[in-house]
Amino acid sequence: MPTLDELDARLLLVLVDQPRISIVELARRLGVVRATAQARLDRLVARGVLRGQEPSVEPTAIGYPVLAFTTLETSQGDLEGLVEHLRGVPEVLEVHTISGPGDVLCRVVARSNQHLQEVIASMLQGPSTTRASTHIALSTPVAPRSSPLLRAAADLR
Repeated sequence: MPTLDELDARLLLVLVDQPRISIVELARRLGVVRATAQARLDRLVARGVLRGQEPSVEPTAIGYPVLAFTTLETSQGDLEGLVEHLRGVPEVLEVHTISGPGDVLCRVVARSNQHLQEVIASMLQGPSTTRASTHIALSTPVAPRSSPLLRAAADLR
């Protein structure tokens, strides 16, 4: 099972804190030469530890203050078709297949509760979808994060 060593974890922690940092500054903060920082970064990307270069966008700041989690129940006839349909709904930010009650869990944003109802209606138009159950988030006391996990994975507590 792949693990992180201390240098990889420190590199990732710097990137989590400052994702737009230059490789030269990253190397300086880590106390290594630029080539070492670049090689470590390239290896983390190749291993799939570090994904994409997409900026983190706050939906509330662009007019989507409603956050909800919708569980879809399906007839399980066309999961691939449903996932493709959900990819076409811009307000669907994440899709996970799940165990337990329901088959698919989606993280969804909307401009208002009325708009959320429209988004859910759009989601229900997907193939094999039979029912939706939605929970509106009232607050987010712990936002998505990875720093504590990185520290634990490299035993940097």
